[in-house]
Amino acid sequence: MKIGIIGAGAMGSVYAALLAEAGHEVHVVDIWPEHVRAIREHGLSLSGASGERTVDAIRAHSTAGEIGVCDHVIISTKLSGVEQAARSAQEISDGSTAILTIQNGLGSAERAASVLGGENLMLGVAEGFGASIRAPGHAHHNSMSLIRLGEMSGGTSDRLRTIAEVWQDAGFTVRVFEDIDRLIWEKFVCNVAFSGPCTVLDMTIGELMADRHAWPIAVACAREAYLAGRARGIRFGFDDVETYIAEFGRRMPRARPSMLLDHRSRRHSEIEAINGMVPVVAAETGTEAPFNELISAIVRSRESRFTSP
Repeated sequence: MKIGIIGAGAMGSVYAALLAEAGHEVHVVDIWPEHVRAIREHGLSLSGASGERTVDAIRAHSTAGEIGVCDHVIISTKLSGVEQAARSAQEISDGSTAILTIQNGLGSAERAASVLGGENLMLGVAEGFGASIRAPGHAHHNSMSLIRLGEMSGGTSDRLRTIAEVWQDAGFTVRVFEDIDRLIWEKFVCNVAFSGPCTVLDMTIGELMADRHAWPIAVACAREAYLAGRARGIRFGFDDVETYIAEFGRRMPRARPSMLLDHRSRRHSEIEAINGMVPVVAAETGTEAPFNELISAIVRSRESRFTSP
């Protein structure tokens, strides 16, 4: 299968390495010149949960125009880059291309659909990876738990099952979901629990869970998201929020959320799509989100001192 990956950051690089190693023709597009050059000249190195290797077969590009039509396109940018990535996806897709957008937080589906429409769009959630870029051309992942896939329009399809098999054969654990809202929101609750609190407190997930002062903050943030989702009509597959996020966190205790990694590099984060989104939904549904309001305010205050977005 010919696969195009728009956004070869930490997670995009993990996808690219494993899918290429499984024998697919993989093209990555990224705006970081040094990363693109390193992959072209030396291959893409991947370390961590799935072992150590360098994959030489990946073709790296700065723009999508030279790739041609792909069978499968993966949008793996941050939320702020989804619309531009969707425009790049248009360049390498046709009516039969299965396009998957896979981000943290809420809102990526709507942004991608505003460019691509929803007919060929699938949504994904990566759970329990904790990936980072160690250097240009080198990605690392602390763990590798689950990829959740679903059609944006809901239900299942032969196309969705085919894409799930492609990922499964590449070494990912994959589950297909009929209820796309549940798919997104269950991961969102975990993102809310760990992204903002770990960033504000400068802790790994394991450190936060072990701290008797920090852990209740994470649980409160997650519970606010859960209650807002319930009020919106989300049918969660769990009702014990603390147990659910604890099970998630125990799978990658040494991981630092991408938001924390952004702050350590003085980059603006995805706060508005994660903790910052909870008060927005809470206001719409008549619930409250004081913990997420405070966490988001601290993150925004810090980011106001960063020199560039």
